[in-house]
Amino acid sequence: MQVRRFVSGGVQDGGMARRAAGGTGVSGAGAGVKGARRPEVRLPPLEPHGGGELEPDGDYDGLEFRDADLAGQDGAGARFMDCALTSCALDETRLRHVRVLDSVLTDIRGVGTDLAEAALRDVEILDPRLGGVQLHGAVLERVLIRGGKIDYLNLRTARLRDVVFEGCVLVEPDFGGARLERVEFVDCVLREADFNAATLTDVDLRRAATLEIARGVDRLAGAVISTAQLVDLAPVFAGALGIRVEE
Repeated sequence: MQVRRFVSGGVQDGGMARRAAGGTGVSGAGAGVKGARRPEVRLPPLEPHGGGELEPDGDYDGLEFRDADLAGQDGAGARFMDCALTSCALDETRLRHVRVLDSVLTDIRGVGTDLAEAALRDVEILDPRLGGVQLHGAVLERVLIRGGKIDYLNLRTARLRDVVFEGCVLVEPDFGGARLERVEFVDCVLREADFNAATLTDVDLRRAATLEIARGVDRLAGAVISTAQLVDLAPVFAGALGIRVEE
């Protein structure tokens, strides 16, 4: 069902959202929502990546990729375990079906990165600058995305469990048909989010700095919002139910 978007909070510009009062990153006890389990990544001593292009179905273990230009390369089906990617370019990098485990991605940037049907587990993504990243059909478990900005994030039909978005800006994120369980949005900006056909369980939206929902407000069962957000949402709920509100 398409509805007009709802906006809660002030619109923020730049890579970091403002910090909401009282935000701790952990859902409060007795709040009626289970908090997400965050990743605890402790990398071993890493070897520098020796250069060369990514290989399909490659196996990368205990490596540091720093300032690497991986744009346009094909690493589909590869496995990254105990790796650090820092200040790497991922423009149109093909990483379909990739597995990223116990790894930290810092200051990655790129447009059109293809991570469709990838598996990310125990991963920290810090200060990304991405546009049009494809994560449809992906599985994310114990993933932290902190800071930065992601435009047009495609998570359609993805499965998210124990995922935290913190202090980041998400422009038109698409959660259509996705399953979200124990997902938190902390001090972050969501602009024109699409939850159409999504399934939400223990999703905490209360501490989003800005919340705009373009589609799928009827799919918010299983989410927790604040009283202020409920007031802002009232006209949207009324519209979705076909109720006219007149003075």
